[in-house]
Amino acid sequence: MQSVRTLTIIVLALGPIGWHGAAFAAAPATNQIEELTSPEVRARIAAGSTTILIPIGGTEQNGPYMTLGKHNARVKYFATAIAQGLGNALVAPVIAYVPEGAISPPTAHMHFVGTISIPDAAFESMLDATARSFKQHGFRDVVFLGDHGGYQKNLQHVAERLAREWARDPACRVHAYSGYYQASQAPIVAALKSRGYSLAEIGTHAGLADTALTLATVPAAVRADGLAHAPQPGAADGMQGDPRRARAALGQSGAAQIIQTSVAGIAQLTRRAAPSPKN
Repeated sequence: MQSVRTLTIIVLALGPIGWHGAAFAAAPATNQIEELTSPEVRARIAAGSTTILIPIGGTEQNGPYMTLGKHNARVKYFATAIAQGLGNALVAPVIAYVPEGAISPPTAHMHFVGTISIPDAAFESMLDATARSFKQHGFRDVVFLGDHGGYQKNLQHVAERLAREWARDPACRVHAYSGYYQASQAPIVAALKSRGYSLAEIGTHAGLADTALTLATVPAAVRADGLAHAPQPGAADGMQGDPRRARAALGQSGAAQIIQTSVAGIAQLTRRAAPSPKN
């Protein structure tokens, strides 16, 4: 009986302050806000992590050899690495629902099972509300990172609208950073061409370039065993290009360039002029 009383006294002595202190002392090092508590995010903002990266993917068919969530997995990988490079950024949850074509009758990727599409207006409304949410919480720079080419214009529309609305309120700015997507296109194509691959093989969707970049970043999104024994692919398979010779090594330099370019570009976008010295 005495031991029970002793234990009760110890627990009561700790009280809520002791338990709360223990919880906050072990805050994780992650830069993903969905892995942090609300007080931990508040503390990060107060400590200078005032840039929020919003990774935008898409749930679309990628042929028989890459998963529907390729864009989602890849943009999370890159956003995480870019935030680490910036040092003052956190990463929002991936936006996985994007415009992918008309639903009925289907167009574009909606011809293939598993693709999810939402209207442009709904997509832009979601981006708008997301940016406003982060402004409300004290972030100073909201950065859209889009892994898919089809909605780049939507990101720009939202950023421009909010820039006009917030023109007299310098507390927060929204950036549709196109350098991320651009770095994943022409430079990678040029590098593969220089190694002797044809444009027909490199492709534009689920081809050599797309698959190599995915293998270099999120290899679990590629059905490598099936790819090794695949027949000649075509548009009927939902692919533009030939991924059969794709290897992680072919995408590694491109992945590094995307991160390097984005860190430098976003750092420039979010840099603010130093305050004028007071006389």
